[in-house]
Amino acid sequence: MSQKLDATDRKILRILQSNAKITNAQLSQEVGLSPAPTLERVKKLEKTGVIKSYHAALDEHCIGLEVSTYLLITLKGHNKSNMLQFTEAIDQIDEVIECYHITGRGDFLLKTVSTGISAYQSLILEQISEIPVVDNLESMVILSTLKKSSYLPLPQD
Repeated sequence: MSQKLDATDRKILRILQSNAKITNAQLSQEVGLSPAPTLERVKKLEKTGVIKSYHAALDEHCIGLEVSTYLLITLKGHNKSNMLQFTEAIDQIDEVIECYHITGRGDFLLKTVSTGISAYQSLILEQISEIPVVDNLESMVILSTLKKSSYLPLPQD
């Protein structure tokens, strides 16, 4: 559900998306409010779920994750039981870092990371293709990343 954000809320969110480690004092100065009302607004944005979390963005290559892929998955049947069985199995695989239920040619789109091609092959052969409800999968290896952003555009009123 969409929440009504005023100009100050949007400014806070833009700043926090760029630098989540900013101090409340710095944030309040950039927003043009005193620290107490700024902190109240941030807490409200957290409480209402607009701000979901704060985390460190890691560089995959620096930590040894050399292969990133997208997998288009088709289930044997598109029913609630199969979807539940698939999502429960995928949730147990750490290398699957994103899972989307989609429309179109497949049922799910996964993003995976692996330390190399042999690890990726093992992931496919020993884990994902072994999920009983998986009918078909199509791999797309990411050769290079031209744009990657966690910064969401904020709609205006």
